[in-house]
Amino acid sequence: MIHLADPGLDQAASEQLARYQREVDEATNYADRVARAKDLFPRRNRPSNATFRSVRETLTVMCSGAQRCVYCEDSVGDEVEHIQPKDLYPCLVFVWTNYVYACGTCNRAKSNRFSVVSNGGIADVTRRRSAPIVRPRAGAPAFINPRVDNPMDYLHLDLATFVVVPRGGVDDLHQQKAGFTIETLKLNRDVLLAARQTAYNSYRSGLFEYVRQSPDAPTDELAALIQHVRTMPHPTVWAEMKRQRTSVADLDDLFRQAPEAMQW
Repeated sequence: MIHLADPGLDQAASEQLARYQREVDEATNYADRVARAKDLFPRRNRPSNATFRSVRETLTVMCSGAQRCVYCEDSVGDEVEHIQPKDLYPCLVFVWTNYVYACGTCNRAKSNRFSVVSNGGIADVTRRRSAPIVRPRAGAPAFINPRVDNPMDYLHLDLATFVVVPRGGVDDLHQQKAGFTIETLKLNRDVLLAARQTAYNSYRSGLFEYVRQSPDAPTDELAALIQHVRTMPHPTVWAEMKRQRTSVADLDDLFRQAPEAMQW
């Protein structure tokens, strides 16, 4: 998971989302707003809806590789996911900055699970089935939001095991936030560990080929190699390779020969 750059939603779609949100906000009480959000979102979020076509097109631009899921970076991201769940925060159901593109596996894993920072700790505000529909406890989100947070400030990818863990050297709340996010999204599924190792080998091979060719290759061929690296899935693997390069001998050697790769 990496920080997302927002290219901006077009004005027409932004204005229509605001009108949709007002339909929810006009409900008389919180429970009615939740019900309205859950009813209206699937009816609006359809291919025939021009606003959501624009939403999806823009979210695709924000994905890595070939429309990879923002969370796991591996599967196709084809579901508009609410970072703060609509079941809990109907006030954000049609808010552009609350959307990312996720795969079905990550979306189902997250569902309406959410926690907030409260009284110096992490409080689970997930609404259980059949529980009363009341506002969640107030507090800052305790789930890493890639549209606001830089996940690299919270997470560490072990390049030996390819397991994601909370980053060391940060305060306890940062570690708890990281732990909740990792557990909620199941970011250490076996298939993801294998995919990260494959990505690591591919990134390293791409960098090696660039170093090998750079003295003599035409500029366009080198540009193609750089673009290949920039558009691969699992960009977190590449980010960690750069961050941990001095502790891995072969990476340190490659980056010393191509220091410009630090900007890829």
